[in-house]
Amino acid sequence: MSLSVLLILIVITVIVSMSAFNNNQLTNRLLYSPYSCKHDGDYFRMFGHMFIHADTMHLLFNMMSLFFLGSLLEDELMFTYGKVRGEVHFLLIYILGGLFATLIPYIRHQDNPSYRSLGASGAVSAVIFAAILWNPKMELMIMFLPIPIPAYIFGPLYIAFEYWADRRGGTGIAHDAHIGGAIFGILYVLIINIDKGKEFLSALFG
Repeated sequence: MSLSVLLILIVITVIVSMSAFNNNQLTNRLLYSPYSCKHDGDYFRMFGHMFIHADTMHLLFNMMSLFFLGSLLEDELMFTYGKVRGEVHFLLIYILGGLFATLIPYIRHQDNPSYRSLGASGAVSAVIFAAILWNPKMELMIMFLPIPIPAYIFGPLYIAFEYWADRRGGTGIAHDAHIGGAIFGILYVLIINIDKGKEFLSALFG
């Protein structure tokens, strides 16, 4: 496989994350803190947190999800728009999706100095849902449940679970960031290709 935006993002994220595992100063500098963003002007945290992770399993899960769904989406975008434009679209979905995913936590926790989060989950969620909307009939499998599920069913179930988990609380996971990333991935695809939305609805209700 030739070098692509996807692989570059994965390599950078792995390098920075592994460096941060043994460098608390780097981790603390990049952690997403809505409070620090608002009160100290540390808005770079809305971007930097995407490149650090809590542990190896957190990093591995996000990068595996990004690789498998991201490879599909990246190929589809390059096929449709050409290599350069396709790669730009993919990069925007990932980076802007990660930034968009910080908005709900920001609204909720901008005056909470104890709130911290990290990881690429919001950006990965944007890629996953862009891929789902782009190819709603592909089959996906959930870890520990090796049963193929059509993407047009997996997507709504995933959103419903994240919403329920967010309302329930107590998981230590930023489910609201996952939802925000998913919403961005969906909106981005609808903006560049509204027909994909029609195809998704046709698959869901057809």
